[in-house]
Order: sequence, then structure tokens, then C-alpha cells
Amino acid sequence: MVKAVVGANWGDEGKGKITDMMAENADIVVRFQGGANAGHTIVNNYGKFALHTLPSGVFYGHTTSVIGNGVALNIPILIGELKSITDRNVPMPKLLVSDRAQIVMPYHILFDQYEEERLGKKSFGSTKSGIAPFYSDKYAKIGFQVNELFDEEVLREKVYRVLETKNILLTHLYHKDPLDAEELLRTLHEYRDMIAPYVCDVSAFLYKALKEGKTILLEGQLGTLKDTDHGIYPMVTSSSTLASYGAVGAGLPPYEIKEIVTVCKAYSSAVGAGAFVSEIFGEEADELRRRGGDGGEYGATTGRPRRMGWFDCVASKYGCRMQGATDVAFTVLDVLGYLDEIPVCVGYEIDGEVTTDFPVTTKLEKAKPVLKALPGWKCDIRGIKNYEDLPENCRKYVEFIESQIGFPITMVSNGPGREDIIYRHSPLKQAL
Repeated sequence: MVKAVVGANWGDEGKGKITDMMAENADIVVRFQGGANAGHTIVNNYGKFALHTLPSGVFYGHTTSVIGNGVALNIPILIGELKSITDRNVPMPKLLVSDRAQIVMPYHILFDQYEEERLGKKSFGSTKSGIAPFYSDKYAKIGFQVNELFDEEVLREKVYRVLETKNILLTHLYHKDPLDAEELLRTLHEYRDMIAPYVCDVSAFLYKALKEGKTILLEGQLGTLKDTDHGIYPMVTSSSTLASYGAVGAGLPPYEIKEIVTVCKAYSSAVGAGAFVSEIFGEEADELRRRGGDGGEYGATTGRPRRMGWFDCVASKYGCRMQGATDVAFTVLDVLGYLDEIPVCVGYEIDGEVTTDFPVTTKLEKAKPVLKALPGWKCDIRGIKNYEDLPENCRKYVEFIESQIGFPITMVSNGPGREDIIYRHSPLKQAL
């Protein structure tokens, strides 16, 4: 059976915790897209970790962690992450890397930095991890697959050929020094030696696992609104963040994905530029940011303060629909316990008309939030294990959100740890 854990919004929804929790009952955990440009924060028995490439199942000895062909693979970062967790007494995980995965090259990171500098105030708010140049090269068919590292003749010819055009751009567009082909080859030989122990035909491995009745968990990066096709284009990532892409990015049949857990925060947050209708500012945002998450709302990769906002029913309904959510995991609900009342964005006003349908970016830029205030519960809900034991106003908040988005909230997270989860039997799921 294949299950997916994906984000409904801008990313930073708490997918790492949910994947870490669900991995307990999984045999294989697969990262299927994206790169080291975003991270998952996980709190478990070993401590607090920020993972960027490793799947969030690496903390269980019984799981195999897989890097799928759809991942933007930064080899030194992956190997560095392995060392960072084993240095903290986490047992060495069983790791497999697809021989069809493509490599983030050192020059991708340079081009990402140089282009953001060139754009100045019109920049995309990139994490400068090389992701856009990586995917650009992938689809221009000049990217490097992992398997090519092991064919010296192919590798050498391709490095010289690709650097011809890269050096023209470096010297004439960015006014930087050209790259040396032999130096790049030496770096790629180092990459080859680092990754060699883990390389395999991942799609064949997963096919065999399915035949054996294994449970496979797909882990997505970022969320619906950062999807290249269906997000807030152009302020999006460069890959598909949707569960349906999990089949492509892992090498699985699409009909095998039976369960799609879509993660929503109890409020909104985002890192990077782009439309964010329910965004709040000033002291109100600072207070929510300070209280949010585990230690505050700051990007797991960049350390940047996250942009804060109230829960957005319009964006979340769209996000869950595009993911094909079978279940919604509702995270960081405990954070809101300090508020007397909690605003919720229930619609967008665009050119004098109110809509509950998520619009294209040009209209989104003009949207104003339509807010409804719900009463707060004014107490700490950490440690509660049963949904019925939550304060009445807290349950009403969850149930109101569920009615607005139209997808069943079956998990409620009320703290950062694995054990801080409340399983809920949603009447909405029973009706579907």
C-alpha cells in the first residue's frame, strides 16, 4: 500500500512530524521531489532535527529511506545530513538513492545566487539552493543523472560540452569568472565516491516491495501553493508538490496511492515571496511567530522569519482538493491557546465581489481577506490525548475549519513530539 504526506499551503505545515509519526507503521519512506531548499523539523526521542533531503523516516531502524528520481539531489548535503544524525546517536539508516535522480551541480547554486543578485528588488526570494537552475537544466536535457557519474567517458564529454554555454553566461551576463572543467570533474568524482554505496534502481525496488505487500510512505516537500502548475506562479518552486507527482517522482503506478494525508496548520505561515491573503503584520504577527512551532516560526533551511497569517479556508480548501486529500492532519493547534478570539479567512474580496474559490495569481494579488472571528479557548491543550477532552471552543474551531474546507480532519497535532497527536473520527469522512 502507498500513502502520501503532502502540504496544503505554502509549505512549513508540519509534514516532517506527521511523516515521522506515520513512518512507525511504514516499511519504506520516499522523498519524491524538491531538493534541500526547504526543510522538515522533527522532534523525537533522539532530539530536535532539521532535515533537508533525508526522508523523515530515518529515525526508525525498520524503515528503508529512499531518494526518488524526482529529487534535486545535492550529494554533499545528503551525506552531511547522514553524518549529522549519526553523530547524535541515531543508527545509520538504510538508504537507497535512485540511479535516475539528477544532481544539483555546484554551478546551479552559483547561478541561483547570481540571478537573485541580478534581479534585485524583483527577485523570487529564492533560498539560493540551486533549485531553479537545476530544474531548468533538467528540462533542457543538460542535467546530470546519478548513473552518469559511473561512466567516465560520458561524464567527461558532457562536462566540457555543458560548460561551453555555462561559461558564456557566467562571463557575459553575470560578469563572473568561468568554471574549470577539470576541477568540476574532480568534484564529480568526489560525489561519485560519496553516493556509490546507496545507488540502485529505485523503481524496481519499490515494485518488488509492492508485490511483497510492503507499506510505502511518500513524503512531499513544500505545499500545493508552491506547485509549479497549480501554485501562486511565478512565486513557486520548480517542481510539482502534489501527491499525484509522487507516482512519477518515485517510479510507482499512480493507482497504488491509496491514502493522501494533507497537512494544514491551524494558522498560516510562509517563507519567501508571493501572494498571502490572510497575512498579518506588526506586533500581532510577531507574537504568533514567537509562540509558533517549537521554538518559533523560522525557516528550517534559511532561518528566515516566516510570514504569518490567520488560517485561510480558501487556500486550504483548494490545497486539499488539488492534493486529493483523503485525510487532513491539523497541526500546531496548541499555539493558538493564548488568543481571546481567533480570526479565520473564510473568503476573498476581489473587485468588490466575495469568492471562496482560489483564483489565479493576477486576481490573488488584488484579494482582501474576509475574516470571521471565532472564540478562543484560553488554555494549554498539550498532553490531551482524546478529542472529546479538548475545550469546547477548541473543538468548535476544528469543526468550523473542517466544514469550510470540505475535507475530513482526522489528526490533530497539539505539540511538537511524536506522541502529541489526537486521532479523530471525522463525521465528514464517514459521510464521504
